[in-house]
Amino acid sequence: MDQEEPTELTEEMKSWMLKAFQMAQDALENGEVPVGCLMVYDKQIVGKGRNEVNETKNATRHAEMVAIDQVLDWCQKNDKSSTEVFENTVLYVTVEPCIMCAGALRLLRIPLVVYGCRNERFGGCGSVLNIANDDIPDTGTQFKCIAGFQADKAVEMLKDFYKQENPNAPRSKVRKKE
Repeated sequence: MDQEEPTELTEEMKSWMLKAFQMAQDALENGEVPVGCLMVYDKQIVGKGRNEVNETKNATRHAEMVAIDQVLDWCQKNDKSSTEVFENTVLYVTVEPCIMCAGALRLLRIPLVVYGCRNERFGGCGSVLNIANDDIPDTGTQFKCIAGFQADKAVEMLKDFYKQENPNAPRSKVRKKE
């Protein structure tokens, strides 16, 4: 099923998304769920990330969290207010942020998230919960999402990952018939 490309994306936005897909490819090649992202402030990448969950054995090391850490480092090195930077940063990510990441983005007041495919299992931007737009008092600000850029490609990358054996997955407790 082909998904239509979002018409709201500028050529610049499409270019940032292609770079996020390069990060996702890097994740896939390194045995991680293929999600890649960039955080762009003032037309420059201030943070980028790919999933590092298997590599670090830390379930919180999603692409967005890795990028957030980089933005914080960038702000410190460049004597910038992280609040001001996050409030003017666009996140480009290949897969809809999960509930955890969407919550973090909301607390940081990220105004816009551009993503590829929906995350039907854990999505925090409408697929499972709508952290992005729900009226949740005292939890940051709502953010806009533009979904669907090369969604089919993002889904294919996820399928490629799940076809392979994940060496860090827990062993199945189900006995196989002999």
